[in-house]
Amino acid sequence: MSLESSDLFGPLTKAPPATHAVPVLVPMPAPGPYSYGVPAGMTVAPGSIVQVPLGPRKVIGVVWDGEDGGKVEAAKLRPIEKLFDCPPLDDAMRRFIDWVAAYTLSPPGLVARMALRTPAAFDPEPMIEGLRYLGHEPDKLTPARRKVLELAGDGLSWTKSGLAHAAGVSTSVIDGLAKQGTFETVFLPPPPLVAKPDPDYAPHRLAGPQEDAADVILDDIKAGGFSVSLIDGVTGSGKTEVYFEAIAETLKQGRQALILLPEIALTTAFLERFQDRFGAKPGEWHSDLATKTREKVWRQTATGDIRVVAGARSALFLPFEDLGLIIVDEEHDPAFKQEDRVFYNARDMAVVRAHIAKIPVVLVSATPSVESQVNSYSGRYKRIHLPTRFADAAMPDLHLIDMRRHPPEKGGFLSPLMLRAIAKTLEKKEQSLLFLNRRGYAPLTLCRVCGHRFQCPQCSSWLVEHRFRGQIQCHQCGYAEPTPQACPECGTLDHLVACGPGVERIAEEVEKHFPDARTLVLSSDMGGVKRLRLELEAIAKGEADIIIGTQLVAKGHNFPLMTLVGIVDADIGLANGDPRAAERTFQLLSQVTGRAGRTGLKSHGLLQTYQPQHPVMMAIVSGDAGAFYEREITERERAVLPPYGRLVSMIVSADNRVDAETHARQLRMAAPAVSGIAILGPAEAPLALIRGRHRFRLLIHGRKTSDMQAFVRTMLERGPKTARSIQVQVDVDPQSFL
Repeated sequence: MSLESSDLFGPLTKAPPATHAVPVLVPMPAPGPYSYGVPAGMTVAPGSIVQVPLGPRKVIGVVWDGEDGGKVEAAKLRPIEKLFDCPPLDDAMRRFIDWVAAYTLSPPGLVARMALRTPAAFDPEPMIEGLRYLGHEPDKLTPARRKVLELAGDGLSWTKSGLAHAAGVSTSVIDGLAKQGTFETVFLPPPPLVAKPDPDYAPHRLAGPQEDAADVILDDIKAGGFSVSLIDGVTGSGKTEVYFEAIAETLKQGRQALILLPEIALTTAFLERFQDRFGAKPGEWHSDLATKTREKVWRQTATGDIRVVAGARSALFLPFEDLGLIIVDEEHDPAFKQEDRVFYNARDMAVVRAHIAKIPVVLVSATPSVESQVNSYSGRYKRIHLPTRFADAAMPDLHLIDMRRHPPEKGGFLSPLMLRAIAKTLEKKEQSLLFLNRRGYAPLTLCRVCGHRFQCPQCSSWLVEHRFRGQIQCHQCGYAEPTPQACPECGTLDHLVACGPGVERIAEEVEKHFPDARTLVLSSDMGGVKRLRLELEAIAKGEADIIIGTQLVAKGHNFPLMTLVGIVDADIGLANGDPRAAERTFQLLSQVTGRAGRTGLKSHGLLQTYQPQHPVMMAIVSGDAGAFYEREITERERAVLPPYGRLVSMIVSADNRVDAETHARQLRMAAPAVSGIAILGPAEAPLALIRGRHRFRLLIHGRKTSDMQAFVRTMLERGPKTARSIQVQVDVDPQSFL
């Protein structure tokens, strides 16, 4: 982030000569901090947030640890121009930024940038104009004025709108009293964004396994220090209620808590559950917040006015005043992996931040990642298992539909067994969910006459038809064009065919069979966050009969009337070369089927598959998650894959294919000879072209004990310099292999 002018911070005066020099980390891809002079009269310390000149620009920076190097006299250095009146980044946060930079092989300035994204929050919030009653009665005392004076007579200060609202009068009544000298003007501190949560507001009555689980975590919090606990519980087992008690204990100790959630922007139900328990909502942190709200959350988290933050992965870089607990809910979710600029996994970095700050971290999931399971089996993490649903609600009965034996009718995608189950659910006035992790109407459009396939002109991916919008669109770069009527290759009209189903096509099939049912499609491209929140609320209230959704529906939502979950294509996640394909499919399908029967109603889950004997399918329908994890862990260990081995992905991209491939080959040739580390590639990435850039991938595979960072750092230092359009992205511990 750079700032082109000083307008944001007001006019600047010329700084006095510098008395000494300090290192300042700026939010740029530089290898380390730059030296700046400290003007006379200014006192800075490591962590102070400052404004400094950088070339012709003025940028935000952080005074960093260490010496400035002493190579240049302070008087000859460009001086710090402004010290912001806000809490500094504490020692733990600075160490965390350095650790993330070193581990992910990212410039430390880009990591620090994630903690400095709200420059308007660095100055104190402006005071608010208010009124205080002076004790003088007006010439004429009307009933409305009497109400106002009765409230204001306690001597407290009020805002004009607040006093008018409390008294039930218009603001003109307040204005009339002010003109007669009844009030004096005072300035009040800005109100907190959210009220402080009360740990004793409405505690849950936990029993059995839930109570035992809470006791384990509470003991860690009371003891203090670093610890990692993994709450491994089936869907609906009360995991949230357990960690709410951990948050309550943290609040009683006067400390702050952070809850990381993969889709916080959509989970209004979670925010309401939190408010029901603590009497106030947590501070929210995600990309959909208004700019002013983000500024308030950042500032009030740093000052300690916000005690609990529920946020997306970037909330990990908020400057808490006194962080005492981190919760990572749905810790297995791929959304915790950032794959832009700084590539990091928020789950793993949460453990690191907790270790540096010497505080507990709690990982939560109904389907933990293989890495977390291995850590819990080995004793590195405390494993807390919740095998049954809260209040003894039954898990759904799960069954496979063998599509080879019970195929859909011609042109359809739903088996007769699935349609029959939906009909029975409608008769009982209960809800059905059909899950298909594919947006749009159809993933491919082709010409029956010449076989032409519609492909993105900038990416190596097919254009997906979105019939509701009348477009075909690329899901990689966003390119879109109107749905064509004729083939551009042979010119034939009315011979284009949609191949395969998306959620829109399943909705069309459902409406054909159940025209009177209230059908709703849930997909990220069907509207913004506000619309999705409203639709989720409508489902929870029973205002839809059949819901067709993508993976959005797997994010921990609670739908009281949902008793049937149908997986349209259970095999879809297994059809690629991702080494985590089986794990991801198991997690996703388990989470989706877990939406059924959470309030105790008899429920069912049906999975349409062409591979009924696949270990993932067998594990899901048998409910034997332990057997699945045992098999998956054994295979990982045999193949020396994470967590028994380490991977680093390097994507080399350029405007033309030759430059990308040449640079990738030269990088491989520059690799040091190290025992136990092998390089695969370079080869074209599965998505070889994105946004007009050609992509080649190197995959580096090492043992668990291999120093992968040193190996890659040496490759980059010895390798060719990036020139022209060439870019190199390094992803330590990759989650995606596209």
